[in-house]
Amino acid sequence: MTKMAYLSILSVMLMLFTVGCNNEIDDDNKVAYISINPDSKYEETFTELGLGNLFDFNLKLPRADQTWISIWVEGYRDGKVMEASPLIQLSYGLSPEQVVEGPMGFGIINPNGKDPQVFLYSKGTRTGPKPIGEKLFIESGISGWDYGIGNETVGLESGEEMVLAVYRQNEGSMRAAYDYQDVDSINEMINEDITVLLIKIKVEDRDQ
Repeated sequence: MTKMAYLSILSVMLMLFTVGCNNEIDDDNKVAYISINPDSKYEETFTELGLGNLFDFNLKLPRADQTWISIWVEGYRDGKVMEASPLIQLSYGLSPEQVVEGPMGFGIINPNGKDPQVFLYSKGTRTGPKPIGEKLFIESGISGWDYGIGNETVGLESGEEMVLAVYRQNEGSMRAAYDYQDVDSINEMINEDITVLLIKIKVEDRDQ
């Protein structure tokens, strides 16, 4: 990776680390609210610089002082979970602030070249880029990526797992879409595609 590419990645990650936004109505049963950041400038910049793929969300924690957040990436190759899975994970929580809101997401650097790397970020914390090995991705074929949720804000209850986004590769043809919140549909995708990455989140209320 060139020095210029590394500086570009660092700049994008620093922006994601420090900037937040604001929205949505609270429900007493929900411990988190997640929405896609539409027309994300960070996602656009990441793509324009040819760095890879970025999935950018807004995460609101109405009871951040008593919740624990886990974000991770599961990897599958040829229908089987990879030994190194989760490929990367980020765990944090019990904030000194009652309400926390800001950016959260996942990035893949150079997925179709040498030294592919992944990273996770959320407000106040992030991982560094982590190499995941060239054998995960195929050199030829087609790639697809999609958000796991729609355009509406979704709420999470304590202990509930949710697929945030999907990155996948296959040779020849690729099915257009799946129901990313349905276990059977996810299993079909894992078995039909060569490489599948699932970006997931779980938020737990530690005060219950």
